[in-house]
Amino acid sequence: MFIVESIEELPINAIEFEQVIQAVANIEAMVQPQDMWTYETLIELLKQDSIKMLSICEQQEKAINNKVVGYCLYQVVFEQAEILRIGTHPDYQRQGIASQIFTSLNKELQNQKVESLLLEVRADNFAAIALYEQQGFTVIHRRKGYYQAPHQPTVDALIMQRVYV
Repeated sequence: MFIVESIEELPINAIEFEQVIQAVANIEAMVQPQDMWTYETLIELLKQDSIKMLSICEQQEKAINNKVVGYCLYQVVFEQAEILRIGTHPDYQRQGIASQIFTSLNKELQNQKVESLLLEVRADNFAAIALYEQQGFTVIHRRKGYYQAPHQPTVDALIMQRVYV
């Protein structure tokens, strides 16, 4: 069983908070190796009032043993929200983890009267694009040649949006 929780609402102490953030940083390293956000980066981001994080854990018998298997960092500014990062541990991909995160995120954002949600995705990330389309996102803009890596062809970035109202 999996549980999605807002990091701000978790009944955890400082050490457990650090463990959750480290688990997210570890997943980042696996799913975003060329552009990962470190533990320190995540801590600094979460100090900002507008940035929130949902984590999804595989529930164990003792809550302290729950394993973080996915996360979503997002920012809300007035009626607009943006997904900054979303990821699922490779061992748990294709098991509906991201869909569960989206279900919780959508409820949270609608409760906050957010009108739309934005995200950016590599144009060659077909699995992610399919997921986002399934979640009601549509492409609203293309940034030509946005992603650049040494000795690799450039890749466009797609800006996608989901409208709530």
